[in-house]
Amino acid sequence: MEFYELVLNRFSCRKFKDKSVDREKILKCIDAARLAPSACNSQPWRFVVVDDEKLIKEIAEIATKGIYGVINKFLFEVPCIVVVVADKEKFIARLGARITGTQYYLIDIGISSEHFVLQAQELGLGTCFIGYFNERGIKKLLNIPNRYKVPLLIAVGYPDDIYKEEDVIKVKLKSRKSLEEIVSFNKFL
Repeated sequence: MEFYELVLNRFSCRKFKDKSVDREKILKCIDAARLAPSACNSQPWRFVVVDDEKLIKEIAEIATKGIYGVINKFLFEVPCIVVVVADKEKFIARLGARITGTQYYLIDIGISSEHFVLQAQELGLGTCFIGYFNERGIKKLLNIPNRYKVPLLIAVGYPDDIYKEEDVIKVKLKSRKSLEEIVSFNKFL
């Protein structure tokens, strides 16, 4: 698959088939993620793959409780959740953040996670980034130490048949700003 076609076809999938995902495919996605660039090669990422049905339900319960509401209810039906863990204590990244005010580890996590979801798309998997959830509850459930941050969950599975490629592309192209709205050359317009 050509890169542009891959990017065009990747979407936020919120309805999955009732089919487990082979760990081999998940590991291939994580391998793609680990090859991402990072500030000072700090590689601040860790991944907790949750494919146990009972534990997925517990994560879904935590992720949708209280102020996190109904927005992520589809997590109860997901065959796999990848918990993205960030090491915010890497010295060089912390030093750079103090100087510039930029949290480089979060940029690194974003790049790495995008590598993950693009590899998943190539393998025929659907994904959805979840950024609004009870981080403290997830960390407690999975015994993640305080020095780490959990900025993202990635829902992973086989997209339900309701998603048709041409419809996904049509919606995506209609919902994105045009090039003219987002680009200028040599000065900001």
